[in-house]
Amino acid sequence: MSEKFTDDLFDLKNDRRLSVYLYRAGFGAWLLYIVSGARFMHSVSTYRTDFGVFSFFLMVMGLSASMIYDYHHHPAEFEQKKKWLAFSYLILAGLIYFFILQNEPVSLPQLIGKGLF
Repeated sequence: MSEKFTDDLFDLKNDRRLSVYLYRAGFGAWLLYIVSGARFMHSVSTYRTDFGVFSFFLMVMGLSASMIYDYHHHPAEFEQKKKWLAFSYLILAGLIYFFILQNEPVSLPQLIGKGLF
């Protein structure tokens, strides 16, 4: 891989590609979430919730990355997306709390000792 490619990819202010890649990866994880509910995918059905949360996480990160570009190039779109980003982060926090932490109180020693997954 050339250095020019990676420099352009992570230049969020002037390039939208990373946000598009994150959206596509989130869509792929969402498809895994759907397919993992089928009978022939019974061996990975235990990861179905993880696929769903990871899908939502990737899509929220894609929205966050696209907002950096919009802040510099499309201020009107940025103002509209700001509200959706805050709402998305609240939903993501709720999903992580209920599905990954399983309604347990959050404490730092417990997270370090047990791990998130």
